[in-house]
Order: sequence, then structure tokens, then C-alpha cells
Amino acid sequence: MVRWKDEWTAYVLMLPAIIYVLYLAFIPALEAVYGSFHTASGELSTYNYRFVLSTFGTSPIINTFVVTASALLLQFTVAFMVASLLSKPFRGRGIFSAIFLIPFGVATIVTGVLFHDIFSTFGGYANTVLLDLHLKPVDWTGSYGTSLLVLILADSWKNTPIVTLVLLSGMVTIPSDLYAQAMVDGAGPISRFFHITVPNMLGFIAIALMIRGISEFNIFAMALLLFPHELLTTMTYALFDTVNAYPADAGATILLAFVLVFAALVMFMRSRQGKVSSNGK
Repeated sequence: MVRWKDEWTAYVLMLPAIIYVLYLAFIPALEAVYGSFHTASGELSTYNYRFVLSTFGTSPIINTFVVTASALLLQFTVAFMVASLLSKPFRGRGIFSAIFLIPFGVATIVTGVLFHDIFSTFGGYANTVLLDLHLKPVDWTGSYGTSLLVLILADSWKNTPIVTLVLLSGMVTIPSDLYAQAMVDGAGPISRFFHITVPNMLGFIAIALMIRGISEFNIFAMALLLFPHELLTTMTYALFDTVNAYPADAGATILLAFVLVFAALVMFMRSRQGKVSSNGK
């Protein structure tokens, strides 16, 4: 009887959150999928998808994948390095942690303006440094490669701290005895990283991947300000703003499909790792 009451109490407490997700996320997503397969006259058709591909091609999809993969790679590389440093005691660790976390509290639009000023073609800080070094200035947003680099740097500067915090939470849970025993057996830093740190942090890596991966697919404000090439999000915005909601629904549905596939892939890998760990025990 007591257990039955506890379960129903939990359901009642979760009810506001469930209603919130249903009305503000689940139902709008279903409406977008439904609208993407209908024309303005209500006819069932794939016209919206054909219109999107004929208007924008596959460039927004490719750009979104490149930005997401590159930003995740950079953020996880830097986050692992900083988390490894912060997991060890040293003088000034608190101050260093506070300074490193500041970018995460900066608004996205402010970060965009900041990096726009840094990489401005005329008078930007980056080109000023190049001129001081007697090098040629760079038109940072004049080519695909340089504008992509600026966007990835700006996004990683702002969001690497949250990845670092998640990874640091995982690192402090690893018993130090494991590293001590590995060192006695002659394992070097690289071997300890791949055979102790990474296997024991897969759950935390999955959480960070889920948080940042979905956000990267939905990158919008910073891309709109810095990246002169189309992404899935900016393409959807352009369609909604200039045409009508139905092609925009098609773009949003494509984006939703990629996000769901990415989330399912991360959950599958996490579930599979959990089964392997359980069998190992």
C-alpha cells in the first residue's frame, strides 16, 4: 500500500513536467511533421521537401554536419585537457576554474558580436596581430573554410565549459588506486587515458554528447551572425520568413530527424556499454 502511494505521488509530481513537454515540444514537433507532408491547400504531398532541396540543395545539411562534428571534436578535446588539469590539486585552481567558466554565462548574441569584432576584416584584433607579425590580413568570412573556423571557435569558446564540468564530474569518480596500479605496471599517460579514464567515463561522455550534440544541430543565433553559409536552422528560418510555414516545416522535420537519430545513437551506445559492464561484473 505504501509503495503504491509513493508511485502515484511521483507520477503526480511529474505531471506538470510531462504537460510542459507535451505542449511545448512534442505536439509542436508532430504538427511540424504533419505540415511538412501537406501543401497550403491541405493536399498530402512531398512538395515541401522537393521545394526545400531544389531551393537550397544539400549544402545546409552538409554544413550542419560539418559544424556539429567539428565543434564537438574541438570542445571534447579541450574539455578533456582542462578537466584532467582541474582534477588535480594545484595552487590557483579555484581562480582558474572561475575564469574558465565565465564564457558559459555570456549570452550567445554577445559571443557572436565579440567574435565578429575579433575576426573583422578591417580593424579586427586577429588581423591586427597578423599585421604586427608582418603577415597578410585574412578575410575571415570571405571563404567557407575561414568562416567555418570562426563559427566553430566562437561556439566552442562559449560551450566548452559545460562539457568540461560534465567530464570533470566523471573524472573525480574514478578511484585513484586504478591509476596507481597502472603506473606500477608501467602504463604511461596515454595508455592510462585510453584504458582507465575513457572506459570509466563513458556514461558522462554520453551525457555531454547528448547535451552538446543536440544543441549543435540547433545552432542558430551565432551562425546567423557569423556564418554566411546556410545551416539547417538558418534555412528553416529563411523559409518561414519569406515563403510560408509548410516548406519551413519540411526543413524543421529534416533537422528533427537528424537530432532523433543522433540521440538514439548515443543512447544505444550508452545502453550497449552498460550491458557490457554488467556482463563484465
